[in-house]
Amino acid sequence: MTSLTWNDLPSHPDRWWGIPVLAAMRRDYLAVIAAQRPLGDFVRQRILGERGVDVFDPELLRELMVEHADALIRWERGPEVFAQLMGQSVLVTEGATWQRQRRMLMQAFTPKRVAGYGALMVEAATSGLAGVREGDVAMHTLFSHLTMDVISRTLFSAPIGQDTDSASQAVQVLSENALAEMFWPFTLPDWLPLPGKAAKRQAHKLLHGLLGGHISARRASGEDRTDLLGMLMSLRDEETGTALSPQEVYDQCMVSFQAGHETSATALLWWSWLLAAHPEAQARARAEVDGVLAGRAPGADDAAALPFLGATLKEAMRLYPPVAAMMTRRLTREVTVRGVRLPARTLVRVTPWLLHRDPRWWPDAPEAFRPERFMPGAPHEIPRGAYIPFGLGSRVCLGQHFAVLEMTLIAALVLQRFELAPINASRPKPRMAVTLRPEGGLTLRLTKRVST
Repeated sequence: MTSLTWNDLPSHPDRWWGIPVLAAMRRDYLAVIAAQRPLGDFVRQRILGERGVDVFDPELLRELMVEHADALIRWERGPEVFAQLMGQSVLVTEGATWQRQRRMLMQAFTPKRVAGYGALMVEAATSGLAGVREGDVAMHTLFSHLTMDVISRTLFSAPIGQDTDSASQAVQVLSENALAEMFWPFTLPDWLPLPGKAAKRQAHKLLHGLLGGHISARRASGEDRTDLLGMLMSLRDEETGTALSPQEVYDQCMVSFQAGHETSATALLWWSWLLAAHPEAQARARAEVDGVLAGRAPGADDAAALPFLGATLKEAMRLYPPVAAMMTRRLTREVTVRGVRLPARTLVRVTPWLLHRDPRWWPDAPEAFRPERFMPGAPHEIPRGAYIPFGLGSRVCLGQHFAVLEMTLIAALVLQRFELAPINASRPKPRMAVTLRPEGGLTLRLTKRVST
């Protein structure tokens, strides 16, 4: 049987070397990839000479991302952009360097280690929620502050304090810049007097100063703490016995600080809107929280006893995955997948936003908010690879256990204290930067519970 080739895959007609498609991606990336979906599960596209394939089938995706993981590296432009701020962190590196970093960092993010951070998560969230009053609340600001304080206390054993607003704004500036730069073949120097460059420089300076100050102070003091910074400094490679270099420690702190709060804040943001818009689900989740906790603060051990609350968070990440797209890999050699020969250097594009809303994998109203999909005994089994909020394959998110515990504890604390309601009937419009956030932010009406 003769194999098919990349050229045999379905595609839209190529025009002007794909430049109009690239321009459309900058305007609305998700819409461009959604237009590929009707052509099939394996669709080709050529842009500026680059061969690409979009994958819309979970089984096909797993075959590529898991069985052929050794033939995949990250699309180079992504790491080039992220390396500007995060250096040679595990998010950026490839090959032996990445394998060593990943092997070492896994020790810091085991479920047991993460559970040890639970008390710090609750402490940060309790402190932040204490200042929230009834009325219309900017949830994008609230959750960014809460999750940023969580990661600050977890990393450095210190609250974020008065730096919260400026650090949160800096992360958003860099996120917007990063997405914009993805669609250019190279990044112009930041010193040029171009729109957005001044804000980017200021954001870089602020975050470098904030994190660098904590790390320098720890090294100067010689303190041996059990926080994440202390763990990063004490890690040793099980194979070679070597430690992370000072620069590697700094780079891993930077990626933990940014990724460790931004994705969780984004997921909680959509979760809060979905519960506000679905009062029956909110009431059920709250009843579960009240029944399990009986008014006390949650702990890491309580997460397993809150299955419906966990299901609401999972369903929120299905409908609005924080990283909705741009999971792009490059083949380092030719592979054959489902009878199709893909040449080396082909780009493989993965779009959770579309996988999570495909009626074939989510047959019961895929656009609807139904947490029961993730409860025991759900009528439809979720195919492997159809739900990937934390990625898939060898680069699945290291911090997924941290994020799930953090979101569960914060969500429980919110429901203990407040009832959530929308201030208007309109559905927030998703806007993609590095993460998928509601355009213009999100404001909800919070009512303090009488019993708390």
